[in-house]
Amino acid sequence: MTHTSHTHAHHYDSVRGSQNLDAAAAALADAERVFVGAGAGLSAAAGYDYTDRDRFAELFPWLKKAGFNARYELIGYPLPPRHQWGFWAVHVRDIRLGNEPSAIYQQLRIAVGERDHFVMSSNVDGLFARNGFDPDLVFTPQGDYALYQCHSPCTREVWDARPILERAYATLDPQTGQIDEDAVPTCPNCGGEVYLNINAGRFYIADHFAPTGRDLQAWLRNAQDTSAKVAVLDIGSGYNTPGVIRWPTEQITRALPNATLIRINRDHPDVPADLTDRAFSLSGDAQAFISHLTRTNH
Repeated sequence: MTHTSHTHAHHYDSVRGSQNLDAAAAALADAERVFVGAGAGLSAAAGYDYTDRDRFAELFPWLKKAGFNARYELIGYPLPPRHQWGFWAVHVRDIRLGNEPSAIYQQLRIAVGERDHFVMSSNVDGLFARNGFDPDLVFTPQGDYALYQCHSPCTREVWDARPILERAYATLDPQTGQIDEDAVPTCPNCGGEVYLNINAGRFYIADHFAPTGRDLQAWLRNAQDTSAKVAVLDIGSGYNTPGVIRWPTEQITRALPNATLIRINRDHPDVPADLTDRAFSLSGDAQAFISHLTRTNH
């Protein structure tokens, strides 16, 4: 399984030209602290793209035959349990449970370097922790595919999803996409239905992410109390769920007088009017930008 991204220079395309990219790189190099806000666009740039039709057809031929074309169409779609867990088993195995490195995440880790930093990501794929970032400095308010929970929920506990997903995958019928009835997981506590520990409704349990969220709040308060220059990187956060990453990065920039917002976004690089004097708007290939930032910072 390979995930590829393009790094050709001709993908550079910023709202204010290449000088804008160089100025953004200089602002990042000059910062003493770095806050990274990451949306779905960053993982898409790493090759984990929910709109990728070719990858979908390769992984889910039975769903392709049923008329689906991309993973995003399945998010929230009510499949029967044996099909649902067949989908999760393949999807999560591909997107979360592998160990292969991601060049773009590793380059981002190099760009941040040894500086004081914190990450907030809407992605539930664990790619920051899998590519050199300290998990204690990565806040993922939308959840993690590697965990599961009771759907009721009867308890606030969550569990490692690997065993249930491996069991489901082992019984998957590649013709129908169904798993065996006895491989459909149930709650270890009440025996009822379970769901992956991701924000898909009011049943979502986020308690165990809260301590990292509190650490992030403390980090931001500390940044407000010092005169340190802060680079706020906002990568790949669009308007699907702007309240998770996009708007918070803007609010953080406003709250920190010495902060500079660097927004990297293929489709929505725009920045608010009140931040234009300390924000950079970069539209184009995230991998190309981040590799440029890495070279400039080292």
